[in-house]
Amino acid sequence: MQTVKLDARLLSVAALVRPGSRVADIGTDHAYIPVYLLQNGVSPSAVAADLREMPLENAKKTIKMYSLENRIKTVLSDGLDGISENDCDDVVIAGMGGLLMTELIARTNWLKNSRFRLVLQPMSHAHELRRFLLENGFDVVEERCSKDGRHYYCAIAAEYTGKAQPFSPAVPYVGTLYRHDDEITKAYLQKQLSCLEKRYCALKNATADNAAEVARLSEIINDFKRLTEEKI
Repeated sequence: MQTVKLDARLLSVAALVRPGSRVADIGTDHAYIPVYLLQNGVSPSAVAADLREMPLENAKKTIKMYSLENRIKTVLSDGLDGISENDCDDVVIAGMGGLLMTELIARTNWLKNSRFRLVLQPMSHAHELRRFLLENGFDVVEERCSKDGRHYYCAIAAEYTGKAQPFSPAVPYVGTLYRHDDEITKAYLQKQLSCLEKRYCALKNATADNAAEVARLSEIINDFKRLTEEKI
């Protein structure tokens, strides 16, 4: 039988799921990630969840197309509200904004357990998501960048330790990506730095009193350059 194909963005997400783990895909849409993980022997079973009926119907069609009805359960769920801690080991949330992800994680108490892994790919506010994770007892264990067309994405794997992680000013923007040397990661980091520098210049040249924010951004930019020295 033909196997499902993932684009570069979703492949970087699937790569962070631990082999042998049962996965819950939140906001599954067409259920491509769960099908891929099962077909490639990464996961023995999965839950495909979505907030809306139409995406869930799309997921059911994909699951049926690949004859995986007995191994992938579909659930109509607002975030993880309809998911049990007994359903999965790894939780995938991809394609949502980072702030929404923090809300979904914050209200799911059973995620505060070291046996779970979060695999997250925010479409915006990645720095807010990283900050939330580090301040709320989650350790960012691995990250991967990808490029799809003109757009760059970052996938984040995090596990609960129960201890807030100390971090320097730029870590929410850099994460663990300073450890990587590939060209896509370098380009992603350069884009993040460019955005920070543009905001810094705009505020510095504005007529309003932005001294505190300008100083904060300056500290972030200097730390960003320190962390990524010789990388970008």
